Amino acid sequence: MYVSRGSFWSSIPPVVKNLVIINVIMMGITYLTGDFMFEKFALFYFESPYFQPYQFVSHMFMHGNIVHLLFNMYTLVIFGMILEQVWGSKKFLIYYLVTGLGAALFHTLVLHIEAISLANAYEAGNFAAYGALQTLLGSPTVGASGAIFGLLLAYGMLFPNNVLQLIFPPVSLKAKWFVIIFAAIELSFGIYNPGSKIAHFAHLGGMIFGFFLILYWKRKNKMYS
Repeated sequence: MYVSRGSFWSSIPPVVKNLVIINVIMMGITYLTGDFMFEKFALFYFESPYFQPYQFVSHMFMHGNIVHLLFNMYTLVIFGMILEQVWGSKKFLIYYLVTGLGAALFHTLVLHIEAISLANAYEAGNFAAYGALQTLLGSPTVGASGAIFGLLLAYGMLFPNNVLQLIFPPVSLKAKWFVIIFAAIELSFGIYNPGSKIAHFAHLGGMIFGFFLILYWKRKNKMYS
């Protein structure tokens, strides 16, 4: 059987396809311009001198490196294709943006709690807390991971008993257990490894906002309309 080389790319639904294109273009521009893109389009804490409100959206299309981009885009294509076909392009885009924004808001809330704690520690005489606070203010957050984790959550809720084959570790899991395990991992890393450069609570935020949006759609009988 002859299969056209462009058959897979042409089979990707429009929103997923355009999201991939935008993310790849943004990665290319970032490599060409360096710090400029991070200073302007990454998400900073709202008390940072670099913060701009539009960063809540723009950071979703930024990535730190090629590996980060490839992992997110691979997951977007694998799960996003199915969800866009089930929901339609408009509903899928709404879900993707809501979970991405929700992830950013949840991440910002966690940063706010951390910033208050550091400020209080500094006022109590812990001068090392000042440096940690300045690091927090100057640290950019990038990536589509919040929305990607939202997609994982949606797949697990819509197809809980579908079996997923993991590459590493090489095990098979039902989607519902896959989602629960990943959520538990992100929560544990977020709590017990607060200095990590990975925004674990942003991942959880994407899942939380996705969970409540799906519940809302179900209660209003708008899941597939």
